Amino acid sequence: MSGDWLTIGVIVLYAIGLLAIGSWASKKVHSSEDYILAGRSLGFWVFTILMVASVCSGMTLVGVSGFGFASGWPGFWEELAVPLAAAFAIIVFGVKLHYIGKRSGYMTVEDYFAQRFESPKAVRGVSAVAGIIVSLIYLVGQYTAISIVLVWLFGIDHVVALLIAAIIITAYTVIGGMYAVSWTTLIQGGILIIGVLIMAPLVIIAAGGLEHINTVLSSIDPNLIQPYFPSAYASYAYCTPEYLVGFVIMLTIGLACAPHVVNNVLAAKEEKFFKWSPLVAFVLYLVVISLVKISGFAVRVLVEEGKLVLPATVNAQDFAFMYGVEFASPNMLIWALFAVIVLSAVMSTTDRLMLTIGTMFSWDIYKNLLKPDASDRQVLRLSQVCVFIAAAISLILAINPPEMLAFLIWMGIGVMLSTFAVPFIAGLYWRRATTQGALAAMIVGLIGSGIFAYWNQYVAKLPMHYSIYSLSCAAIAMIAVSLLTPKNSEEVLDITMTGPFIKPRD
Repeated sequence: MSGDWLTIGVIVLYAIGLLAIGSWASKKVHSSEDYILAGRSLGFWVFTILMVASVCSGMTLVGVSGFGFASGWPGFWEELAVPLAAAFAIIVFGVKLHYIGKRSGYMTVEDYFAQRFESPKAVRGVSAVAGIIVSLIYLVGQYTAISIVLVWLFGIDHVVALLIAAIIITAYTVIGGMYAVSWTTLIQGGILIIGVLIMAPLVIIAAGGLEHINTVLSSIDPNLIQPYFPSAYASYAYCTPEYLVGFVIMLTIGLACAPHVVNNVLAAKEEKFFKWSPLVAFVLYLVVISLVKISGFAVRVLVEEGKLVLPATVNAQDFAFMYGVEFASPNMLIWALFAVIVLSAVMSTTDRLMLTIGTMFSWDIYKNLLKPDASDRQVLRLSQVCVFIAAAISLILAINPPEMLAFLIWMGIGVMLSTFAVPFIAGLYWRRATTQGALAAMIVGLIGSGIFAYWNQYVAKLPMHYSIYSLSCAAIAMIAVSLLTPKNSEEVLDITMTGPFIKPRD
């Protein structure tokens, strides 16, 4: 398939289309609010698809199929947890944050932290730095996924593939900001949904259908068709009951509180969107991600039967869905269109992450901490520069990809869970959560995630995902420190609608 001119032509047209949207969007950017939040003007479908795409990432077509290829049905719990993350973010975090943010003029979730915890410097600074770190880790996974796609398409060097992807995504993100990200995401999301509905069944049918797939998987290992592995008896058998409990918590809550996901709720135009967008986002993504996972099973069967050979690379399973489509449909045009579908999936999260990193540095660190008198134009320009810097740093880190993309993505989500889940939930729903408690939770969660991740990787495997241990430490720190320190003012607690309710009270 390498070097096919039809594929190259379709990819070039796709890239030109993205740049055209960025150029159009640039004409709508007149302020930092326009660049960061698209003027708070996102309609129902643009907002809903943006939420889906923000949790979608390179995992959907690359990592999910690779995970399915390696671990079979025990890993299928992912297909409930990830779609649920979008719904969780909208319901548990989004309803309140949008309501408060629109009235208080929040540009980022760090604005919320600064007001709720009455800490315009300390809490804002720690949360912004932590947000940049976790977003960079997650961004490395996205660039790795894009590189996998371009290497497969054109047979080019991994580093060259990274550079091509960075140039395209950085260009339209820099010039169009959130307007460009949201509208390109709407198109990319539509391409992804329609493409998977067409392509995945072809792969499944080519492997002999679901019944035959299960028969072959059970012949490899009977536990591959069970809901979980009874114990970690092999490298692929880590989805044990205790691991899966933490795994579902990590994916659902960790993705939901990720800065690039939560910030989306501040850009929605109407509060009424939150009534149906959680359900629509959940159902749409559930169908897509489930089909991709089963396609991973199908490719495992094709490989076992000698009908398909994956590349001889350390992360061979991450090529499963792409090679499966290539096998199931020899039509050149379908290959070219599929290339666009895969790129749409991975680009739709990458651009959002880059914008988030740029925003946190320019708005939260530069404007609110270093230079309060900075003009709106200076903030806007710095945000654009930071998008370039984020792309460069993540490219360098992505040069040596992991054994399986899923592991890198999960690491990023785990750090997000450890750092932000406790301050978000406690800040929104517990009036006794204090400034010092929030700082303790963020710092303990961030540092703890590094310690437990290192222990799990280099000392001894933990029975649950490492982030569950650092999350527990963050929760203990929040509760203990909050109970020992002065409560925040009742006025601020009322303004920020803090309390055990989801729908804000007027």
